[in-house]
Amino acid sequence: MKKLCELCGRLFSVARLLLPVVCLLPATVLAEIRVTDDAGRVLSLEQPARRIVSLAPYLTELLFAAGAGDSVVGVSGFSDYPPAARTIQRIGTGAGLDLERIVALQPDLVVAWQSGNPTDQVERLHGLGLTVFRSEPRTLEDIGTTLSRLGELAATREQAQSALHAFTQRLAVLRQRHAGKSPVDVFYQAWGRPLMTVNADHVISDVIRLCGGRNVFAGLARLAPQVGIEAVLVRDPQVIIATTGSAGDADGLDQWRRWSGVRAVANSHLYTIDDDLLVRHTPRILDGAEQLCGILDRVRNNKL
Repeated sequence: MKKLCELCGRLFSVARLLLPVVCLLPATVLAEIRVTDDAGRVLSLEQPARRIVSLAPYLTELLFAAGAGDSVVGVSGFSDYPPAARTIQRIGTGAGLDLERIVALQPDLVVAWQSGNPTDQVERLHGLGLTVFRSEPRTLEDIGTTLSRLGELAATREQAQSALHAFTQRLAVLRQRHAGKSPVDVFYQAWGRPLMTVNADHVISDVIRLCGGRNVFAGLARLAPQVGIEAVLVRDPQVIIATTGSAGDADGLDQWRRWSGVRAVANSHLYTIDDDLLVRHTPRILDGAEQLCGILDRVRNNKL
């Protein structure tokens, strides 16, 4: 009996030592990844995403920046950066997605552009049981937040945080450099025909603010509204900026040259910026921001 009691005591001691380890195992193995997207929906993954489909070029770029490029199995057309993205299977464009091809890829995560992808098709993917992360960056800081969340979903936190830190540091330097500068009235031409721009809620408007500019159409209700030439003339911007995608080339701004009464035209302050560096909501937008800030400095100094 005494030996039996001693044996029981030893077993109890071993069990007591092992209990904390045993209790930790389920939490480690079964821990869910929970992330809230820009639509306010909570996504849950039982394990990191390993088959990801991107529905916009900027999202493809963000996934690579976050360290998840090797897990991307399908991308939208025009996903050309980084170069490795060019070899990944295409699943349509922002305007129209190939739902059958997306489903056939068996993704465990679909990353969608909330305002840029067809809502009905994105909802259809969700209805088919796919996990959909909806992205809609409206500020420069939102780009960093998206990087971090994609890193969480793909379990590439270290690389995502490294990219986030570099982006945040560079953004802080730009903010400090251009703080307090005299404001410049800016018309941003998002598209030439029809003539379109952006309002205050668009991330490009945030870039304009970063550089000390004032978006002359900031107060419009729609994110990317269509405007008339007369409305631009009334607002009399000091500078007109288009991206190469909207202007095509310098001819895209030629329509303004006959309006010599506009300050931007009178002083020859008509400029273009590579759309990949301004339109895509990625860390490279700070390259576009540096160009735009340089343009506004020229306007302030009235340098052609």
